[in-house]
Amino acid sequence: MQTPTANYIANLSEEKEKAIAHQLAHLIDTHLAFTESKIWHAHPVWFIDGNPIVGFSKQKAGIRLMFWSGADFDEAQLSVRGQKFKDASIFFNSVSEINEDDVKRWLQKAETIQWDYKNIVKRKGVLERLKIV
Repeated sequence: MQTPTANYIANLSEEKEKAIAHQLAHLIDTHLAFTESKIWHAHPVWFIDGNPIVGFSKQKAGIRLMFWSGADFDEAQLSVRGQKFKDASIFFNSVSEINEDDVKRWLQKAETIQWDYKNIVKRKGVLERLKIV
């Protein structure tokens, strides 16, 4: 795990939040090892060629695992959908709620189903689907 993400996790206030975040970071780093991760908009985010694909953050409802293109994953568990873009999320309140097979499947979809958030400003808010080979 990269130091900025480890620092983010260390600064979470509750041990259960730290455990959830640590597990999510481990799964993401394991199954998307080729991605770049950094703290972006105050929370850990992983990128493919500069395009954000997955991240997590502490929110009132729990630790939110968000996929920037998750609305197109056809996954009922990713039920928290963004209003304006193609994001979808799930909240976790304990490590026992994390199904590793589900997260692995979502991470595989995050690699192959991507909308171009990297160029959204240049396109004046219009998202275009990226072609992944």
